[in-house]
Amino acid sequence: MRLVAMENLRAFLHQTRTIAVLGAHPNPAKAAFYVPEYLARKGYTVLPVNPAYAGQVLWGQPVVSKLTDLAVPLDIVEVFRRSEALPDHLEEILAVRPKLVWLQSGIANEAFAEALQQAGIQVVQNRCLMVVHRQLMG
Repeated sequence: MRLVAMENLRAFLHQTRTIAVLGAHPNPAKAAFYVPEYLARKGYTVLPVNPAYAGQVLWGQPVVSKLTDLAVPLDIVEVFRRSEALPDHLEEILAVRPKLVWLQSGIANEAFAEALQQAGIQVVQNRCLMVVHRQLMG
């Protein structure tokens, strides 16, 4: 499987405006809260997705139940879901057609990533978007 090169990620993060967070969480101690919060502070529009918290507000945006509830084009879908749960989200991700799907640290699924890449969607696996952003963007 081909990986997204770091220099390509830097350019991509400069152009990115909208990030959907699949598995967003309201607990500030969880990465599914503080990573998206960091990105929101950096100026990205961060859209929380989690059916358990639908209707709440995180990062100034209402939490929705599923990606297809979002009415805007998505640059990145950042995923905070267990690796084995990823196939359950494949159809939904393909429906919204983000430019990139980012699987956070500890999350990887080769078959899932391959299916996305076959559909023309780039994938980053097992990397923290906040850490990479800090490395590339300062």
